[in-house]
Amino acid sequence: MSAPARTFTVRHLQLLRALFAAASALMITFSPDHSAAIGFSVFGGFVAASGFILIVGAWVVASAGTRWPFILLAVIDLAAAIVSGIPTWRTEAAFFVVVIIWAAASGLVELIAGLRARRTDPAARDAVTIGALGLLLAVVLLLIPANYALQYSVEGAGELTLTGIILAVGMFGGYCAIVAVFLAIAGFSPRRPVPVSTEAADVAGAPARTDSTSSDSTPTGGAA
Repeated sequence: MSAPARTFTVRHLQLLRALFAAASALMITFSPDHSAAIGFSVFGGFVAASGFILIVGAWVVASAGTRWPFILLAVIDLAAAIVSGIPTWRTEAAFFVVVIIWAAASGLVELIAGLRARRTDPAARDAVTIGALGLLLAVVLLLIPANYALQYSVEGAGELTLTGIILAVGMFGGYCAIVAVFLAIAGFSPRRPVPVSTEAADVAGAPARTDSTSSDSTPTGGAA
């Protein structure tokens, strides 16, 4: 006999994460200012929202014993949000340091969570992909010199300068756009039936235990 389905499932968690990632990508895309201050403002809002969503997911979606990825990722996100909110730390160099550390730490946690459950839950690939994207963002930002500056001219606009911080903020915006699309697709995609004993894969995508019908009908869920 299966337990009643929860009103807040992993699908909702994925779609909420996708929503905030999309909002961050749009703010960066349509902002003419890609300074460290703007980058920190968007990044801080993104990680703060993500952290609170993951806290909710830890207690509403995950089952006991499978909450560690939710909680650890929430701690990383909220710590990054706090640092981003300190006005005196909103420098170009600090943006590189904070985002690189956040991307590497959160990406590693999510990647490990997905890999641990890849043999028991097909949705583990969601966490593996999001984790890999985080690590990729960290590597890309490491390759951008913080003091990079390229002078160029555009007809009708005059002399312009492409700096390292403009590239870094743009790369973060691109990361958010890719994550938003991926999580939205994952959230709307149908779930494959999995065995009753199957444990969930990840914070991005799969409940810890499911009944024999679908992962969204499970009363307990979480990440491995």
